[in-house]
Amino acid sequence: MDETRLPLTDHLAELRSRLFKCVLAWVIGVAAAWSFSEEIFGLLLRPAVEALGGGERPLQAIAPTEIFFTYLKCAVLAGFVLSLPVIFWQLWSFIAPGLYPNEKNAVVPFVCASTLLFTGGAVFGYTTVFPLMFQFLSSFDSEFVHSAWTMREVFALTTRLFLAFGVAFELPVLVFFLAVAGIVDAPTLLRGTPYAVLAVFVVAAILTPPDWVSQVFLAVPMVGLYLLGIGVAWIFGARARKTEKASERAPVPD
Repeated sequence: MDETRLPLTDHLAELRSRLFKCVLAWVIGVAAAWSFSEEIFGLLLRPAVEALGGGERPLQAIAPTEIFFTYLKCAVLAGFVLSLPVIFWQLWSFIAPGLYPNEKNAVVPFVCASTLLFTGGAVFGYTTVFPLMFQFLSSFDSEFVHSAWTMREVFALTTRLFLAFGVAFELPVLVFFLAVAGIVDAPTLLRGTPYAVLAVFVVAAILTPPDWVSQVFLAVPMVGLYLLGIGVAWIFGARARKTEKASERAPVPD
């Protein structure tokens, strides 16, 4: 690891600089997505609209500003997704000085893997879970009551699950960093798998609506990703130990 110690003020200045770059990338993404906000909204909420009959019962807007602000939120969400590579790059650049030399060079794999994991989780939720969830929620209609969902509430629920699946699929990256930082090692994580499974299902129950479909579809992949993260941490941990032993055996110059 880099033994250089920077003053706290320098760390804060670097953090501020990298946060500014992340926010700037996000703002640029929002500006680029604003022109397509209506199309993004239609695509994002298609599972809910199809659950209501495919346009027979459209979503409702019950406030004068609801449509405008919902489209704005769509642009903000799309801008965040577009800026993810920059955000992950800045994150890695900030923590890289505390890593081993061979780990610092993994910036491109880290950015690609983190972006693909988030995108893959969001796409998995959108294509697999959202249709089942909205069909389940709309199945309680009867001759006494019919679903008439508002665009704001449906967008809020969809966005929450969209982000939940994206963040949940980052679990291998989190496990990797815990192992690299020396907080826990791969064998300890493996022994703690039963507790991790319990924690995953609790988190899934909190993040998802009160239906078992979305909870199970979020929790089961998270368990698999947790085990994948342990495998990655084990591999990198073994490499780090070999590098450390090699540096210890290297002759010290006079």
